[in-house]
Amino acid sequence: MAKRPSVVAHRGASEVSPEHTLAAYQRAVTAGADGLECDIRLTSDGHLVCVHDRRIDRTSNGRGVLSTMSLEELDGFDWGSWKNPWADLDDEAELPSPDLTKVLTLDTLLATVRDAGRPIELAIETKHPTRYAGLVERRLIEALDRFGWAHPKIGTESPARVMSFSWLSLRRMRTMAPGVRTVLLMDRIPLRFRDGSLPTGVSYAGPSLELVTAHPEYVDRAHKHGHQVHVWTVNTPEDVQHCHALGVDAIISDRPELAIATLAEHPDQPPAPPSRTRRRLVRRR
Repeated sequence: MAKRPSVVAHRGASEVSPEHTLAAYQRAVTAGADGLECDIRLTSDGHLVCVHDRRIDRTSNGRGVLSTMSLEELDGFDWGSWKNPWADLDDEAELPSPDLTKVLTLDTLLATVRDAGRPIELAIETKHPTRYAGLVERRLIEALDRFGWAHPKIGTESPARVMSFSWLSLRRMRTMAPGVRTVLLMDRIPLRFRDGSLPTGVSYAGPSLELVTAHPEYVDRAHKHGHQVHVWTVNTPEDVQHCHALGVDAIISDRPELAIATLAEHPDQPPAPPSRTRRRLVRRR
């Protein structure tokens, strides 16, 4: 029987709280998430902030390209009210607070993990392409170094791992911080890696839910090559159980509370589902 997959909160408990806010991550920690996932982008004055999109329009009341703005400018926007614009009419809505509305720096999130009172892993996705190229990874390593997590001692592991769709980003991490685990995110599997192998130095496979649903055999292939499989984004009880049945190592979910409850209700691994209609495993360019 495969062990229970770990539950990683995607942008925090982002189904309920505004994504990438401190409140979303605090809720995920309280819910018992095993890990937290974030996206990082670099501001014009060199700060790493937890924001998914290149532009700030969707998740703030500002407009424009994030990389052209300073942290002070980003601090002037509201990063939470978009989630529930009718909150003032909702008696059960979370009360406005800086934890719900301020842009979140990576340093603050790292401190949240450090101070959680229990082991929590952090999956950090670097977003590329970006005007700052490799400076993103350099600033990331500097941030991890401030917490002692960029160069773990022999016999220990950093709680942080770095994820990206960009092989180049992961290669930079391997060169500058070889002790930090890396995850290659995939929505299509390149032809050369469809046997379950990964580029040299990449620790884990990060396929999408759609990919492992169409190709459940990929999980076993990756395991045979010694790689863990971390699947995104898993948001329904059926998909949580499906991933558990496949034997994946981690599920990344907008709904960590639901994922944890589903796994608690079904602690035994169910039978693996039959293969679905096969599709090509080759990444389309």
